[in-house]
Amino acid sequence: MKVAAWTTGRVNGGKQVLLAGLLCWLSGAVFAQSQTPSSMADQRAQSVTQVVLGILSYARWPVEPAQLRLCVVGPTEYTDDLLKGKTQATGRPVAVRRLLADNPSIVGECDAVYIGKLTGDERSRLFASLMGRPVLSISESDDQCTVGSLFCLRVGDEQVSFEVNLDSVARSGVRIHPSVLQLSRRKPAAS
Repeated sequence: MKVAAWTTGRVNGGKQVLLAGLLCWLSGAVFAQSQTPSSMADQRAQSVTQVVLGILSYARWPVEPAQLRLCVVGPTEYTDDLLKGKTQATGRPVAVRRLLADNPSIVGECDAVYIGKLTGDERSRLFASLMGRPVLSISESDDQCTVGSLFCLRVGDEQVSFEVNLDSVARSGVRIHPSVLQLSRRKPAAS
């Protein structure tokens, strides 16, 4: 009789261990699924940072700033990593800050602007204020490239690419190395 009780207890204990293991496994799977979107967003933000820093490193201003001032304007999706402040491969620091689209200091205190979602009027006023000034502009979405941005990002799951508005580049006063212009012509890899 003792053996039967001991076996039953062992079977019940085994079920509890199995149940606990199953719960741990399921909670781990749920935890992993909840982490995937944020890690994908982090990966995109890091990729955008690399592309933006690459573009900036191949740009030349009429008077080269010792510290590049990048202003983020409007709501953005991919600037979390960029806002931490970075250093270019050349060693030049990049100071990054957020400003409102109508902030008058954009003209005098920004060497480059990273443009998020703006209304048509905000975008028009921003580009009107930048006209004739050596300010490099990068739009987070590729739909604004015909409106005045020098570069427009195309952010995908696998890579970040960009388009160049040659007319805006010619009028900006910022010189862009031809290699960057060639890169924009390459088609993204087929998925």
